[in-house]
Order: sequence, then C-alpha cells, then structure tokens
Amino acid sequence: MAAEETMERTDLSDLVRTRMEENGQSFRTLADACIDPNQPAAGPQWKRSTLDTLSKGRVIKPPTPAQLRALAVGLSLPRLAVQRAAAAQFFGMTEQWNEDRDTRILIARIEELDSEGVKEVEELAQIVFRRRARQSSGQE
Repeated sequence: MAAEETMERTDLSDLVRTRMEENGQSFRTLADACIDPNQPAAGPQWKRSTLDTLSKGRVIKPPTPAQLRALAVGLSLPRLAVQRAAAAQFFGMTEQWNEDRDTRILIARIEELDSEGVKEVEELAQIVFRRRARQSSGQE
C-alpha cells in the first residue's frame, strides 16, 4: 500500500489537532459538533474519518465555506482563524501586516519573496489604499 500524500502546508491540520487536544475532543465528538450556523438543518458538515485525515496533514479536498463555518463552531474558534488557516494550507495564502498593523494584505507564494520584495508589495498596497481614500473623499 502506497504512503498517503501529505500537504505541503499544514496550518489548518495543526490548528485542528491542537484545538482538539485543548478541548479534549475525539474525532467523533468534533464531527458531531461541526454544524454550520447558517444551515443547522443540514447537520454535521464533517465526517470523523475526514477530520482524522486532515489532522494528520494528509491531502483532502479544500473545505467549503459551510465546512469552515462548521469547523469553527465545532472547535469553538473564531471563524476568521479557521478561514486563515485553511487559506494558508489549501491555497498558499499568507497574511502580511504593515508596521502600523492598519493594513493587511494576502500574498500567495510569499515564501518566494525576500524581505525587500515583501516591503515592495506593502508599499504598493499603501499606494492603492491612499488613492482609494482620496477618491472616496472626492479629492480626485
């Protein structure tokens, strides 16, 4: 039997595993608790076996928005924390905040940039934000 393929990044896998340990949850109890708050009648959004596979960093299909909302509920975490971890693991997205922590940008493949490249992306984002602020205030 061939070894199961693992994900390059494991941000969501790590979050699930760590939070389950903190909460004292089994895969079955977590799966049962993973109810999408927007569609509770749909029932649990995760199977026990899929959560087990995910927690081991093995390849699964990217979760749907409903599954991410449900996972946040099941893990008792803010939805944004779960979404960020999923974006990193499944789509290679990484957040970058500027020094003032007032601007956040998502950068795919950030690992391919050196610190100067990241700084240039931040500067470009600031230019766009300033331009939009001027346009919305009627200065342009």
